[in-house]
Amino acid sequence: MATAAATLPLLHPPVPKPATLQLHALPPRTRHHPKTHPHPLPLLFLLPRRRRGGPIAASPTATPSSTSASSSPSYDACEAEAAVAELLRENGASPADAAAIAARAPAYAAMLADGVRELDELGLWASWSSGAGARVGRGGAVEMDMGSLGFRRKVYLMGRSRRDPGVVPLLESVGVRLSSAKLIAPYVAAAGLPVLIDRVKFLKEILFSSSDYATIIGRNAKRMMTHLSIPADDALQSTLSFFEKMEARYGGVSMLGHGDMSFPYLIESFPMLLLCSEDNHLNPLIDFLEYIGIPKPRTSSVLLLFPPIILSDIENDIKPRIHEWEKAGIEQEYIGRMLLKYPWILSTGVIENYRRILSFFNRKKISGAVLGIAAKSWPHILGCSTKRMNSILELFDDLGISKKMVVPVITSSPQLLLRRPNEFLQIVFFFSEMGFDKETVGKILCRSPEIFASNVESTLKKKIDFLVDFGVSKHHLPRIIRKYPEILLLDINHTLLPRMNYLLEVGLSKKDVRSMIFRFSPLLGYSIELVMKPKLEFLLRSMKKPLKAVVEYPRYFSYSLEGKIKPRFRVLQSKNIEYSLTDMLAKNDELFAEEYLGTGVLQKPLP
Repeated sequence: MATAAATLPLLHPPVPKPATLQLHALPPRTRHHPKTHPHPLPLLFLLPRRRRGGPIAASPTATPSSTSASSSPSYDACEAEAAVAELLRENGASPADAAAIAARAPAYAAMLADGVRELDELGLWASWSSGAGARVGRGGAVEMDMGSLGFRRKVYLMGRSRRDPGVVPLLESVGVRLSSAKLIAPYVAAAGLPVLIDRVKFLKEILFSSSDYATIIGRNAKRMMTHLSIPADDALQSTLSFFEKMEARYGGVSMLGHGDMSFPYLIESFPMLLLCSEDNHLNPLIDFLEYIGIPKPRTSSVLLLFPPIILSDIENDIKPRIHEWEKAGIEQEYIGRMLLKYPWILSTGVIENYRRILSFFNRKKISGAVLGIAAKSWPHILGCSTKRMNSILELFDDLGISKKMVVPVITSSPQLLLRRPNEFLQIVFFFSEMGFDKETVGKILCRSPEIFASNVESTLKKKIDFLVDFGVSKHHLPRIIRKYPEILLLDINHTLLPRMNYLLEVGLSKKDVRSMIFRFSPLLGYSIELVMKPKLEFLLRSMKKPLKAVVEYPRYFSYSLEGKIKPRFRVLQSKNIEYSLTDMLAKNDELFAEEYLGTGVLQKPLP
């Protein structure tokens, strides 16, 4: 089923009586996003949100006939709701669905009730009966004596006269604004109320059944919006407009994976979703996504982050775009992973931008293979403009990073290409304040580029403050960071603090630990269970060395227990040689063998 992301012609009144409507019946229109096209949004998205809920109050000047059943406002609300439920049942909804929809469509019921009260007050039922009311009689008969009817019956007949076959209350029941629901209904009503009810349930099931990924979806939506720096095509424009509607509400796009919050705006932004057949389109789409590597529980991650995919034809739209990435050297298994991270790779605008980036890399004498590797791990760079990339590469050059060294930096941390120059310069300034010159900063960048993708306040300064609070001298910090810049990326609660506490628990003082950090800062990156504990136990139990030995030579923890520590210990033990950890481990194999074995080869004795 070939479809296209289309928006309703909102500035024109709906056709009086839509015929059987196909997905391609409405011409596609571009909703320009203010990021790239400074034009106002369509009228639908500017209409104020109508307050819903609350009782349908009876008019104080209502005629006796309008209050013949009861003068209680709550009774009127119940009567209006019952009338809406009757309308829904008449149009094919099950009793349970009709009751549930009517209970969640108070604005629609209030609208009908307001119409009834206005006619009561003005005494215009006769005119209404000869006009709109003439269409609601059963079998052609027109009920002319409206004054004798009860409030519920009048609301029911008022609803029948609108000829929206229950679609408006259905849309309101899922959270769509009443004003929007009235505009959307004529274009989808031809599908029939029972079909639309089932379709709404199906869409909510495939999009929101797995709450495990809701947080990831919201976080990725924010990242995708932040890092897009290329002109948006029609599909991206509509997606960004959808995201911005979410951003204007409590929780923003963080709530994208929560159906009660995002489904109404999804339908308002992409109403043609309601015309997608489950059997002919939606189920085949889900099966295809699973075929290319998207697990069913994570289908929603792709569809919510790029809803135009739902409206795309598999054969004519999706497969050709996937083929474009295969031609670029991206294997299908990686395409599935990239889709999970960045569904916008199926946007024509992103595909065209890839070609621009490739041309840019060629001009910079950087292999296209580098771009492929970077895109596999950080596909968000595919939505980054070459202008922004060039500004970052110029900053690399200013730090003395050669073209040869640029390649490992890009492949290990492609996200650096997404950084704004001022963000990157904040990191450079952070190191400059610590006394590092440009050459040293460049070396730190080459060794640990992830640092330059971090945040100064929430990551780098936080680690510095932690070390200072522990008692590490500010004077010693530059040396510690120069030797082991990765310390700035270690998690305080899950890495730094547990290792420090372990060293304190085994009997070392804070002063000892600070000394060890100064002498060998990579110490804090080693696993307690896999490295520290077994090596310390061997030192104390087998080697019979005092705990103070590791304070004097903390590099001990860097050597392989099975490959170096144990073999050398056995050699020295067999010869009854007194030794320090420095004597045992600081020499390479040749020097060790020459000094303690009289040969140039270290023979490892059997245990």
